[in-house]
Amino acid sequence: MRHRTIVTALCFGALVVAPQIAEASSHREAPFVSKNPKDDGTDLYAFQSYESGRAGFVTLIANYQPLQDAYGGPNYFGMDTDALYEILIDNNGDGVEDLTFQFQFQTTLGGTGNAGFSLHIGPDDGGANVAVPFYNVGLIPNAANTGNSGALNVVESYTVNLVMGPRRTGTVMPLTNPNGGGTTFNKPADNVGAKSFGTTTGTPPLLTPGTPSSYAAYAQNFIYNGVVIPGCSATGSRVFVGQRAEGFAVNLGPTFDLVDAPASVVTNGGVAKGGYAAVANPLALKNVTSIAIEVPASCITESASQPVIGAWTTASVRQGRVVNPAATYIQPSYEGGAWVQVSRLGNPLVNEVVIGLPDKDKFNGSVPQQDAVNFASYVEYPTLPAVIDLVFGTDYQPTAFPRLDLVEAFLSGIPGVNAFPVVDGGPAPALAEMLHLNTALDTALATPVTAAGSQSRLGAALCLSKGQLKTPLLTGGCDPFGFPNGRRPVDDVVDLALDVVEGYLINQSTYPTQAPAYEGGNTVLFTDGVDQSAVPFLPVFPYLNTPNQGAQGDGT
Repeated sequence: MRHRTIVTALCFGALVVAPQIAEASSHREAPFVSKNPKDDGTDLYAFQSYESGRAGFVTLIANYQPLQDAYGGPNYFGMDTDALYEILIDNNGDGVEDLTFQFQFQTTLGGTGNAGFSLHIGPDDGGANVAVPFYNVGLIPNAANTGNSGALNVVESYTVNLVMGPRRTGTVMPLTNPNGGGTTFNKPADNVGAKSFGTTTGTPPLLTPGTPSSYAAYAQNFIYNGVVIPGCSATGSRVFVGQRAEGFAVNLGPTFDLVDAPASVVTNGGVAKGGYAAVANPLALKNVTSIAIEVPASCITESASQPVIGAWTTASVRQGRVVNPAATYIQPSYEGGAWVQVSRLGNPLVNEVVIGLPDKDKFNGSVPQQDAVNFASYVEYPTLPAVIDLVFGTDYQPTAFPRLDLVEAFLSGIPGVNAFPVVDGGPAPALAEMLHLNTALDTALATPVTAAGSQSRLGAALCLSKGQLKTPLLTGGCDPFGFPNGRRPVDDVVDLALDVVEGYLINQSTYPTQAPAYEGGNTVLFTDGVDQSAVPFLPVFPYLNTPNQGAQGDGT
C-alpha cells in the first residue's frame, strides 16, 4: 500500500464543512432494478462501531429488497441465488475498489433429494407422497433456539469471499466459518410469525406462539463471531446476514407526491416544532434483508496514517438469462456470461433525487471512477432545490452555478479529510461518489465514539453554524461521529439532505453569493416530518432491530 500523509488535526474540521449531497434511502430508485427487487440495494451504513468494547472496529451494513411486508408468504424474501452482492472499499482514493466482500447465496429444500417436504396423503396401503407448498411445516427453531430445525422447508446459506484488488481480476480468498472451519454460513429464516417461532406444550403437542424475543434469540445464533479476514492479523470480525426491521424513516408517499405538505411544515425547523407533531413513519412495519460485517479498521484502511475509506455496495447478475420452459424450484432459468452490475449505492438517495430519470439505470451500472464524466452536470446543476422552489413558490436555493460546493463534496471531497489526501507528487484523488468514513475520528479528536442513546439524529450538522465550525467544537449537541462522517442508522439523513442541497453546509464567509436565502443561524430548517430516532436501534451488532412478525400469534 502506498504511504500517505494526513493532517489529523484537520480531519474533523474540513469534514463537517463538506456538503454531502442527498443522502437517504434508495427504495425502487431506478426503472430496471424496480423489476428485480431482490437485487435492489436500499441503504448503506458505514460507521465506527459503538457497541461497548468494540473500539477500533468498523461496521458496514448493506440492505437489500425494499419495502418487505412482514406477512409476505408463502415465499417470503429469500436472496437471489443468481446474483452477486458486494460491499466495496476504496482505501487509496483512486475510485477503484481495493477490497471487496462478495456474498453469494444458495437455497436448498427440505426432505430428500432437494425435493421439499412431502406428506403421505391417503390410506397407508395406497395414496401418494405429495410435496407441501409451505415455507415451514412446524416450529422453525428447535427447543434450544440453536438454529434451523427440520421443519424449515426452505434453507438459505451463503459464502463470503474477500477480493483484494479489482473485484473481477483481483485475488479471491474465502472467509472461514469459525463454527467448524468451512466456508458456508447459514442465514436465518424470515420472521414469518409468532407461532412459527413458538414452543410446544401438552400431549398431543400444542403450538404456543412466541414473542419478538423468541425470534431475536433465534436470529442471534446466526451472528458469526471470530470470522478471520484473509490477509489481516487483527481478529474479532463478525458477519450476519438476515432479515431486519426497516431502519429508515421517511415520509415516503407525500415526499414523492410533489412534497404534499404545507411549506410551514416542511420548513418548521424540526420534526415536532411549530405546532406540528412528528409524522408516523410509514416504513415502520416494513422489513429489509441486511448484509452486515464488522471488521477491525486496520483490516480495511491503507495505513494508520490514512484512515479514510470510501464505501459503496452493488448487486450484479449474469449477462445472459434463458427462462427454463420446464422450470423447477432450483432451476427456473439458466444464467450465464459475465457479471453485469444492476444496483449501486454509496450515498443513498443520489439515484432517487439527483440523477435524472434517463440516467438512473446507467448510474446503477456504473463505477465511481466514471462519475466525473457521466454525472457531473447533475451535481453542478441540481434539480431538487429548483423543484422545491417550484412546488412551494419559494426562492430558497443558492443562485451561483455551477454548484462547485456540491462537486467538491459529491465527487472529490475535502483533501486530507473525508476525501483522500494527495500524495506528494502523486495524482489527485479521483472524482468519485462514495460514502466516505474517517475510521479514526475518535483518535483524532481524543474523544470516544458516541454511544447508542446519546447520538444526535442530526449528526455532525450541529457542529456548524452557517457552514463554519463552532468554537468550542463539541458543544450544542455536536455529534461528529454521524453523518456526513459515514452514516449510522440513527442519522436523519433525509432532513439533513434537504438542508444540504439548499446550502446549509456552505461556508458563507467563503461563498457569500451562494448563501441560502433562508439561513438564519445554525438551525436545520427542512424536514420531512418523520423522526429517524423515534424508535431506538440495537446498541449492539447488527444494530438494526428484530424484523416485524408476519403474524402476531393471536389469530388476527
